[in-house]
Amino acid sequence: MIGGNNAIVFLLLFTRVSGVIAFFPFYSYGSIPVGLKALFAFFITIFLFPNATLDIQNFDIATLALAFVSELFLGLVSGTVLQIIFGALGLAGEQISFVMGFSLASSIDPMTGVNSPVIGRFITLLALLVLLSFNGHHLILLFLSKSIGYIGLGGYYPDISVWHYISKAISSMFVLGFVISFPIIALSLLSDVIFGMLMKTMPQFNLLVVGFPIKIAVSFMVLTVILGSIMYIFKKEFLEAINHLTILF
Repeated sequence: MIGGNNAIVFLLLFTRVSGVIAFFPFYSYGSIPVGLKALFAFFITIFLFPNATLDIQNFDIATLALAFVSELFLGLVSGTVLQIIFGALGLAGEQISFVMGFSLASSIDPMTGVNSPVIGRFITLLALLVLLSFNGHHLILLFLSKSIGYIGLGGYYPDISVWHYISKAISSMFVLGFVISFPIIALSLLSDVIFGMLMKTMPQFNLLVVGFPIKIAVSFMVLTVILGSIMYIFKKEFLEAINHLTILF
């Protein structure tokens, strides 16, 4: 039955679903048309509408405005927790591209809309495929469904534990990015030492002509070997981040 309260519930729920689609990995993909995202959010809202509850008692303009901001903020905070994992992959890709000499070989990343090295973009796109393989996009929808039962519409206000977790996750992002790229960074340092010794013993050794192609070829071989481990780390960290989203409740 259509009524004032039901209309407000529908709009707030639509705002929550839209926030998830706007800020969560995969759903926030820039290549997906905005109209298709809005249509998807509309249908998800229809499916979840019977389970929605409303925490608002006073229906004045200021209260409703804060409620809509609260719903968008829920999507922003929870989406940031998962985007940090992809940020670690992007950071690792930039470090790998730097040591391989591919820093200038960049292109537009369709997920973020900014220039990123081709190695980082490749790793990120592969991580999206892995995300789909273990139904990570379904886990995001499951989180959205559970959030309705734990957090009434318009009633989300983050506490201090959420900010502590996000700050800790951001600091861990740099460590994770370094751990992922460490094998190639270590190989690059070792190859620089070897090439330096060769240039000392054989001054005629041309580093630009011989050294860099060898360094790039070996780095590619190492990247091929460790790619499975990188995706395993990504899957493990993503599932842990999904589980930690319960701190929002």
